[in-house]
Amino acid sequence: MEESDLSDKSDGSDKKLIPTHGGYRNLKSFQVAEIVYDGTVIFCDRFVNRRSRTHDQMVQAARSGRQNIAEGSMASATSKKTELKLTNVAKASLEELLLDLEDYLRQKGLPQWDKNSPQALAVRRKYKSFPREWFASSDLSDRSDPSDSLDPYALGDATPEAAANTLLCLSNQAIFLLKRQLENQEQDFVEEGGFTEKLYRVRKEARDRRNNLS
Repeated sequence: MEESDLSDKSDGSDKKLIPTHGGYRNLKSFQVAEIVYDGTVIFCDRFVNRRSRTHDQMVQAARSGRQNIAEGSMASATSKKTELKLTNVAKASLEELLLDLEDYLRQKGLPQWDKNSPQALAVRRKYKSFPREWFASSDLSDRSDPSDSLDPYALGDATPEAAANTLLCLSNQAIFLLKRQLENQEQDFVEEGGFTEKLYRVRKEARDRRNNLS
C-alpha cells in the first residue's frame, strides 16, 4: 500500500503548527470500514433478529469502526496521541464484529471460508474498487435475463453463508489496513513528536529569531 493511503499528511505539512488533517475519506481503511458498516446493516436486517442485542451490537461495532477512523483523522491536527487511540479503537471495534460473524457461522453450522479459498479471493477481487451496487438486492424487473441477475456476493442477494463470509473478508481487510495505519502513525509520532513538542519547537524558533534581531 502506498504511504499516501495511510496518512493525511501532505508535502510540507510537517512545517505547519497545525498540519493538514481530516482527509479520512481518502483513506483505504475508511473506505473499506464504511462498506463493512453498510454491509453489516444489510446483513443484520436480513439474518439477525432486529429485537436482539446482537443486532444492535454488530451494527454499533461496525459503525464505531468507521466513526473512529474519521474522528482520529480530525484529532490528528492537535493530538497524535488521540489519533493513535481512536485508530486503535476502530480496529478493536472491527475485531469485535469479526468475532460476531464467526459466532454466527459456527452457531448456524455454516463453514467459514479460508482466506485463500476461491470464494474469499473472489470477494477481494470484486470489492477492490468498492462497488456500491453490490449491496442492494438485484431488481429482477430491470433485467432482460433474470438468470444472470443474482450476484452470490451481493449482500442483498447472498445466502447467510456467503453474506457472513463476505463481511468477514472485508472486515479482515479493514483490520489489516488499520494495523498498517497504526504502524505509520506510531512512526510519525516517534520521529516528529506530538502537538506539544511541535508547539515548543515553534515557540523556541520564534524566540531565537527575536533574540538574533535584538
